Amino acid sequence: MIDHALALADAAGVTTRVANLHYRGDQLAAHLRDRNVALSWETEQILETGGGLRAALPLLGPGPVLTLNSDAVWTGANPLQELMAAWDAARMDALLLLLPVAQALGHSGSGDFLLDAENRISRAKGAPGLVYSGAQIIRTGLLEQMPEKVFSLNLLWDKMILQGRAFGMVHQGGWCDVGRPDCIPIAEALLHV
Repeated sequence: MIDHALALADAAGVTTRVANLHYRGDQLAAHLRDRNVALSWETEQILETGGGLRAALPLLGPGPVLTLNSDAVWTGANPLQELMAAWDAARMDALLLLLPVAQALGHSGSGDFLLDAENRISRAKGAPGLVYSGAQIIRTGLLEQMPEKVFSLNLLWDKMILQGRAFGMVHQGGWCDVGRPDCIPIAEALLHV
């Protein structure tokens, strides 16, 4: 899974790469030893998506940054290239890559976000929405304002939504969440493995 994510980063020309490690971190660190990937360790406690990103900032440098969940696979357009091509620094603090629920293989539940006519996101709140794919560009300045050590990026997205600076776009390709073992055959079929 991490190799798939790194291949996407390589193809997009991303040269500063950081892996957030906790579960089986030693095994992953050994695998990444010769891959030019900096390691951000969560050894004492899992910091969630927001806390983990904040802990990695010294390795990432100034934002905005791309983030990519490694427990998903993509087909079609490179998700990182899609995001970089659509990023508008003057208007955006976050740009999330989304999918219609019907195209979100391995995902259970409804969608997370709705898009308005200008591609700003809002919370779906029970309405059929779009699923967050685990890929985004995000400014990191608000991370320092979060008082908690452990927190979700959802808190930042909600602030950005209120400010009208959180956007989304629909991925041009396939996607599968591989966060559970029963999704592995679905991902393999998507990738034709």
